[in-house]
Amino acid sequence: MKDLANTWRCRRCADFSRNTTTPATVGEQGAHIAPVKASAKKQAIAKNDAPKARKSGKGAKPKKDARKPAKAPKPQAGPRTGSKSAKVLGLLARTSGASLAELMKATGWQAHSVRGFLSTASRKRGIRIESSKNGANERIYRVKK
Repeated sequence: MKDLANTWRCRRCADFSRNTTTPATVGEQGAHIAPVKASAKKQAIAKNDAPKARKSGKGAKPKKDARKPAKAPKPQAGPRTGSKSAKVLGLLARTSGASLAELMKATGWQAHSVRGFLSTASRKRGIRIESSKNGANERIYRVKK
């Protein structure tokens, strides 16, 4: 066998038995032309083996309505005791209401988070939240009854 140290090539590129000292010849590069698409004239053909629709027999009983009965809506449970949302709703339920600063301090939330909670609480829990300004120009939130 020949000394493969100088003439080794991978199997995809060249054959081991070929002489590698001669330069490879390369043909001229032609213009790039898009390949011709095959014609789309084939029509869909129905197979004879296709499953047929089932027919009911003469003595067959008609099927009962398979619909499930509608579930009763779950009663809306309040927030868990001791949760931040329970704290906020407790502060809002006071007759004096709660300022944004009080709500932020009670929950540790930022102002935009408190306002977002008030917005979703009014929609999802069906609570009417009233907003007004006090003498110190602070926004006060309370549950409207």
